[in-house]
Amino acid sequence: MKEIGEKLKETRESMGISIEEVAEDLKLRPSQIENIEAGNLEEFKDVFFVKYFIRDYAKYLGLDYEEMVDAFNEYLFDYTSKISLEDVQKAKKKVKNQEEKKRIMSPYTIEYRRKFRIPPIVIYVIIALLLIVIGYLIISIIDKDNFGERDLSSIISEWR
Repeated sequence: MKEIGEKLKETRESMGISIEEVAEDLKLRPSQIENIEAGNLEEFKDVFFVKYFIRDYAKYLGLDYEEMVDAFNEYLFDYTSKISLEDVQKAKKKVKNQEEKKRIMSPYTIEYRRKFRIPPIVIYVIIALLLIVIGYLIISIIDKDNFGERDLSSIISEWR
């Protein structure tokens, strides 16, 4: 990649064209031109676009752009053949996680996570049982007041 960048830089300098002028004419940022000339492939988010930047830059300078693209493809092949399968899988997971975070959500596409919910029938049964127990206690207390013989401990012992 550095050889490609050096060739582009030498040609540009021999023609007396500044980086800013190239960037303006090619609708690129000056930092992109500098990174291409320095061979800094890591500074670009997508290698796919670098190929077309190199092609356009070579055309602009009047170089054989097909030769430059072929040289870039060879470099890319050598570079990617050295990447382990583990690194590729990690990168895929990273990209997938980033895409999930950036995904646009609408009320129709949001996947709601179900929280643990008690079915309504269970709630009604518990309420009914509580009402029965409270009613039984109230009746027992009223019976105690009527007869005077029973106290709370006898009611509880009857319950058991």
